[in-house]
Amino acid sequence: MKVKLNGCEIYYEVHGNPEGETIFFIHGGPGMSDCRGDVKSFSALGDDYQLVFMDNRGSGRSEAVTPYTHKQWVDDIDALRQHLGLEKIRILGGSYGGFLTLEYVLAYPEHVTHVILRDTAANNRHNDLSMQKALDSNLPGINEEMLHRLFEGKVASNEEFREMIQAILPLYTVSFNEEKAKEKLDSIFFHYETHNFAFSENKKSYDVSGRLGEIKVPVLITVGIHDWVTPVEYSDELAARIPNNEYVKFENSGHSPQVEENDQYIELVRKFLKQEKLQTTN
Repeated sequence: MKVKLNGCEIYYEVHGNPEGETIFFIHGGPGMSDCRGDVKSFSALGDDYQLVFMDNRGSGRSEAVTPYTHKQWVDDIDALRQHLGLEKIRILGGSYGGFLTLEYVLAYPEHVTHVILRDTAANNRHNDLSMQKALDSNLPGINEEMLHRLFEGKVASNEEFREMIQAILPLYTVSFNEEKAKEKLDSIFFHYETHNFAFSENKKSYDVSGRLGEIKVPVLITVGIHDWVTPVEYSDELAARIPNNEYVKFENSGHSPQVEENDQYIELVRKFLKQEKLQTTN
């Protein structure tokens, strides 16, 4: 389905139990990701919950309408909540979608009951670790110049963007499947301009570390211990600073434990959402 929100046509899907409580899913990778991965990974939750998925503006099947700022993306999430007539939501964000999830709960705390963070961060302090992990892989196509242009938002075209993503895809999972990776690469809607703005502008100033203590609702923090792009150090900081959290590390996953250890991940989310109150776990 599509709806015009804040001057942009936004693609979204609603799955699952219409009588259940609602979970919003916020995808990562501006300009290269969309909601399809989350639809596939989290559909099992639809027996108990209503599941709302969206492609952020400038990504996937949504319109490429600027601005691509965190504030705009967060306001779009809230506009969809209002469009669907929902007062309270649970929200799950992975990777860059975790940035927006943190920004959303800080901007609209009155509309959030639970937060789930997957392989994400509150700042950019460990970018050097990501760069070094990529360089140490010695994968073809990966070099320091390419990584700097990718991370600094200086991609020249969708064709170049595709080449860069193809080079780094093996870094994302513990067990790399070349056939599945090719299928994924061929399915991506590339929007290099969206990526460039997110990485050249948004990430430079992104730092909500000092505000994490404001989050009062229960938070589930998850990370794959082999994650290269948002290393475990980021999640360690989230767990140390968010007051009411449960922190789980997935031992056999990279950047996507919801894919690599799907059954365990879904079970964890179910248990977390059914708890009335969490004790802080650091």
